[in-house]
Amino acid sequence: MHDSLSPRRLRALIALAWLAAGALLLLLTPLSGHSETWGWTPAFWLLLAPASVLVAMKPSLPMSLLAALLRR
Repeated sequence: MHDSLSPRRLRALIALAWLAAGALLLLLTPLSGHSETWGWTPAFWLLLAPASVLVAMKPSLPMSLLAALLRR
């Protein structure tokens, strides 16, 4: 049986990979989150943009993650 990813799941995987790569790039390179020239642009495109795609796809996700953290 051939299991293919649904378009929604594929978009979520792309956004998660984008978010992980952006966080890794900001942590491991001298690229700063804020600069005089670019302002907050690097942080936005590397972290906030993919996070907003994920939140737009599933708006209840941040609250469910927060609830899971608080239950610990």
